[in-house]
Amino acid sequence: MGRIVLDKVTKRFGDVEVIPPLDLTIEEGEFTVFVGPSGCGKSTLLRLIAGLEDVTDGLIQIDGTDATSLAPAKRRLAMVFQSYALYPHMSVRKNIAFPLKMAGLGRAEIKRRVDNAASVLNLTDYLDRRPGQLSGGQRQRVAIGRAIVREPAAFLFDEPLSNLDAALRVGMRLEISELHERLRTTMIYVTHDQVEAMTMADKIVVLQAGVIEQVGSPLELYKAPKNKFVAGFIGSPKMNFVEGPEAAKYGAHTIGIRPEHIEVSADSGAWSGVVSVSEHLGSDTFFHVHDTGLADSITVRADGDVGFRHGDKVFLQPREELIHRFDAQGQRIE
Repeated sequence: MGRIVLDKVTKRFGDVEVIPPLDLTIEEGEFTVFVGPSGCGKSTLLRLIAGLEDVTDGLIQIDGTDATSLAPAKRRLAMVFQSYALYPHMSVRKNIAFPLKMAGLGRAEIKRRVDNAASVLNLTDYLDRRPGQLSGGQRQRVAIGRAIVREPAAFLFDEPLSNLDAALRVGMRLEISELHERLRTTMIYVTHDQVEAMTMADKIVVLQAGVIEQVGSPLELYKAPKNKFVAGFIGSPKMNFVEGPEAAKYGAHTIGIRPEHIEVSADSGAWSGVVSVSEHLGSDTFFHVHDTGLADSITVRADGDVGFRHGDKVFLQPREELIHRFDAQGQRIE
């Protein structure tokens, strides 16, 4: 259960087309991430699937059934929002049970589902607390528990971690990934954070202005981006781009090289420049190199604590077999 097919799905607000005709298949049990910059249409697309926005044209199928005009409650989808949307006066138990009570389930069945969800999410010891007595991560788990008890065909997550601090984001990212491994239920996850996309997804859908730029596994998008937009969006720090005579040497309008695919030294390399900023992270060091004559700045990622500092002259050697080539339209050259 949980196969979702979008066939020429289109969304217009008045005369503005925010989602041009779009085709996408999400297979049963997949963890699919919609990623892209703010305003790219990823949340709108999720809301179309959920039924919270009306489709202008096209067809949405859920497990082979036309769901295009179905009310959200009829689609067997559970949504987890950016805000926890918990009832502050209710206990955790009552918050999780609320959708089941509204659906008219019996007390025994409600208790079974709530206890099971609490066990899965490590919330058993918190069932009698109220949301105000919980941490941000615990409150988000309660919101997820409220979705789990509905036993949906798919979970829809709309930037669920954006209200958490950095440490909690990492922890919840792992918890949601582990939850998917246990439940094996289809999950669609919206984020602007490409690190979340790379670490969580079975399949990434990269969107720009409502258009799908590329669909693939995280490593497919990292190793073989279809165009310059995907190349620059996937990967952290982002890919370096070089144009002009240096790119022409490789038969391209633009070449791209990831920071981790450039070697840095004090004495030799194809390019040279001056270190502007060095960021020492312990396991890695990031160098931002100016005055190369190639781009405003070239970012280099080196292993460990490499000892270059502001003002040092350095030489850069890109690994030529890992250079990406793009034409004047930004499309990948094979």
